[in-house]
Amino acid sequence: MSAPVGIAIEPLRESDAARCALLERVLFPGEDPWSAAAFREELRAGHAYLAAREGEMLVGYGGIALVAGPPKAEAEIHTIGVDPAFQGRGIGRALLRGLLVVADGVRATVFLEVRTDNDVARALYEREGFAVVGLRRHYYTPSGADAHTMRRDPR
Repeated sequence: MSAPVGIAIEPLRESDAARCALLERVLFPGEDPWSAAAFREELRAGHAYLAAREGEMLVGYGGIALVAGPPKAEAEIHTIGVDPAFQGRGIGRALLRGLLVVADGVRATVFLEVRTDNDVARALYEREGFAVVGLRRHYYTPSGADAHTMRRDPR
């Protein structure tokens, strides 16, 4: 998995939870951002979470959960976020590809939700093999924004 120059992709640590929660509030205003406790719970549950770092500074994060095992494995991308000051450098793509390595290791079908008005994220997902398979009305709270459900077949 390649990352942009100067960025390291590595496992997320529980000590990163507060920074993740801060970025959530910046990235998803008007929604119900994840708390530091929520990130710690995801890690303790054994889900695969990655950090993008420039030096010691966390500049992005992403997580995936395996929700059904083989022979018909399924996974869900729970979150991907990149500090706005670092967006447009390929960090989100590197995080996504790292998460997909986990899913591909068990040949999982991967699902995710993305806001219908988030054209940048949807385009990234489409370039990585995802297709829109459904619409979830009023998926995000409290805004009530709709989400596309997207799927990527096993690899």
